[in-house]
Amino acid sequence: MVTGARPHPGPSAHVGTLRAGRPEPGRALSPHRSTGGYRHPPPAPAFVGGRVGVSVERSYELCRRLHAAHGRTFYFATRFLPAERRRHVHALYAFARYADDLVDHLALSWDPARRRRSFEAWIDEFRVALATGRTSEPVLVAVLHTVEELAIRHDDLEAFLRSMAMDLTVARYRTYADLSAYTYGSAAVIGSMMLPVLGATHRDARARAMDLGVAFQLTNFLRDVAEDWDRGRIYLPLEDLDRFGVIEHDFRLRHVGPAFRRLLAFEIARTRALYRRAEAGWAMLPPASRTCIRVAHRLYAGILDAIEGCDYQVFRVRATVPARSKAAVAFTEAVLAPRR
Repeated sequence: MVTGARPHPGPSAHVGTLRAGRPEPGRALSPHRSTGGYRHPPPAPAFVGGRVGVSVERSYELCRRLHAAHGRTFYFATRFLPAERRRHVHALYAFARYADDLVDHLALSWDPARRRRSFEAWIDEFRVALATGRTSEPVLVAVLHTVEELAIRHDDLEAFLRSMAMDLTVARYRTYADLSAYTYGSAAVIGSMMLPVLGATHRDARARAMDLGVAFQLTNFLRDVAEDWDRGRIYLPLEDLDRFGVIEHDFRLRHVGPAFRRLLAFEIARTRALYRRAEAGWAMLPPASRTCIRVAHRLYAGILDAIEGCDYQVFRVRATVPARSKAAVAFTEAVLAPRR
């Protein structure tokens, strides 16, 4: 890890900026804005409650609470991991969530310059914590413990931070290749970081884990089209909008017509191809970890089914997997699958 280096977005991604993508006049941007009846939980730092010294155990509990509030689908799947492994998932999730909140969700009235200063100060603190083994930041106590105990790759951590920094300036992605440069850091490396938690050692496991991480991220993009638009961003490649005749005015009107449906159907098919490729990774996992990933895989893929089931009306409905479906998936994977 290069201590002191500032993360910066790659030049090919600078298609649009947050200045150009600011909310429209009269449209207040709120962290609790509703889409289809959904209300986003409070920002992650609200769970932390200030800078006070905490024990490793207390820090892991803070991370668990944050994960339970913000990452309900994966939190549900994490229950199928051995107890001693769950806390590491909570810590990695909290690390990602906390960074995301600094650039995207906390103090939404801040201008981009103030967000960048706050985020870069936090990055500096994280790097010092990695170098010294000490931190007073409540979430980072557990994160640092997980990184050290499991030997999480520092280049993965840096790639993640670079993508988070991109959200401070980049609001559009011209091509799928440009978007992939972002999702490599925002999602693929998260899959890589999970490998030591899962105990995966197969030489091809990292590639398949990264496929699954990107599939999860693209699924979120499709589910959260409305929420991202309210933040001034579009995470669907502009080349795809052009291909199907969708323009930004359709987003502004929050209108899903035939062209928008074809666009979303195309993106769903692309994402499902990643899920299929990731399935090869199941056999590379130890039995104790396999159920967790299979459950998470099937539940996230189910969000794509839910988008289709609501006729692609992503501006009116936030697609979710019903609780009864989660229970059915869990029963199938935890009880039936191991017997096959």
